This record gives sequence, C-alpha cells and structure tokens, in this order.
Amino acid sequence: MPGWPKNQQPREKLRLHGARCLTDAELLAIFLRVGVKGKSAVTLANDLLHYFGSLPRLLASSHKEFIRIHGMGLSKWSQIQAAYELVKRSLEDSLTQGSVFSSPGHVKEFLQAKIGCLPHEVFLCLHLDSNLHLIECQELFRGSITQTAVYPREILKEALSRNASAMIVAHNHPSGNPLPSSADQKLTQTLVKALQLVDIQLLDHCIVSSRGFFSFSESGLMNIENN
Repeated sequence: MPGWPKNQQPREKLRLHGARCLTDAELLAIFLRVGVKGKSAVTLANDLLHYFGSLPRLLASSHKEFIRIHGMGLSKWSQIQAAYELVKRSLEDSLTQGSVFSSPGHVKEFLQAKIGCLPHEVFLCLHLDSNLHLIECQELFRGSITQTAVYPREILKEALSRNASAMIVAHNHPSGNPLPSSADQKLTQTLVKALQLVDIQLLDHCIVSSRGFFSFSESGLMNIENN
C-alpha cells in the first residue's frame, strides 16, 4: 500500500500488535491482498463491508453476490470462504474436546457462525455424550424462510442411534428476530418430555439470527413444570 507508513500496513500491524488490534476492514484487506485502481485493499474492504451491511453477511455471501463488486472474483471469495470454514471447524472441534459448559460462549459462537446468516431455516441437533462433549452436530431439518417441519420422533431416533446422553437443539430465524414464536415454545416442551422418556436431557434450545441469539435455558423456559 504505497504512501502508508510500514507499521500502519495491515500485515505489519498484525505482526507488531496481533490480529486483535486490526479492524474488520484491515483483516479483510489481508485476504484481498491488493486493491484496484484508485483504491487500496483496505478501502476496497470497507466498500465490501458497506455493500453487505455487516461482516457476517459478507462471510455468508454467495460467489454470485460477491463478484458483483468491482475487483472481486471467485479467487478472493474462495479464500475468504476457506478461512471462514476453518473458523467454524475450529469452534466445532473445541466442543468435541471439552464440556459444553466449560466454554458456553463457544456454543453461541459456533451456532451463529454455522447458521446465523443463512437465508433459509435450518434445525440442528448437537448430540452430546455423558461428559457433555459434542458427538456430532447434525443438520436434521431444512425448510423455507417462514417454516420448518420438525418431527420429534426423528430427533429421538437420531439421538438414540448416536447413544447421546444429552442434546442441544438450535434453529435460525432468517427474519433477523431471534425471539421464539409460540410454536418454538411448544416444540421445546414437547422435546423435553419426549427425550425424558428415553433418559436424554435437552439442555437448551437456541434460536440464532444475524442480529441476535436466544437461549431457552438462559431465559428459564426449559422447566416444563413452569410452562
């Protein structure tokens, strides 16, 4: 980046001060590597963030959306997507290595990265062993933006086939509003009761969106005796 003091260039700034000291645009500029005529990589990164409205929406963009920006191509999109996938896999791996209660923030980060910005509804099951380590994150149902058909019998069958001792279920709200609907609340209570019959504990039902996160457990809505 001609004209910039070397210690202010993103790569040098990262080397001297660490990645946490860089802005979103500066981190993104490292992947873009170069800008276009009249624009530095950082300026171009800011343009991308402005176009998509947020970093999560940028990361969730399709290649068709991404290449609409002047100077962007499939190669840059692929590099960013590869880095994003590594982050998601790292978060998932951390849940397999330790109890979900040892790092509760990892569950939230993982779910938001996994499904928070999807344009369609997805229902996930996090199957947990007796030590509350992740056995598998399973996408069980996928639906339209407005509705997903979720069948408790299928959830029980999949949990039993993995010898799960506990579960966390999650789905996203593409509308952006993470608050539960009455149908979400009824489903949660149905699952709590059904899983109890086979001695599997439902630890939480999480709702994720691009603008927020809702936990039934944190909100005190997992106690079926009070609902």
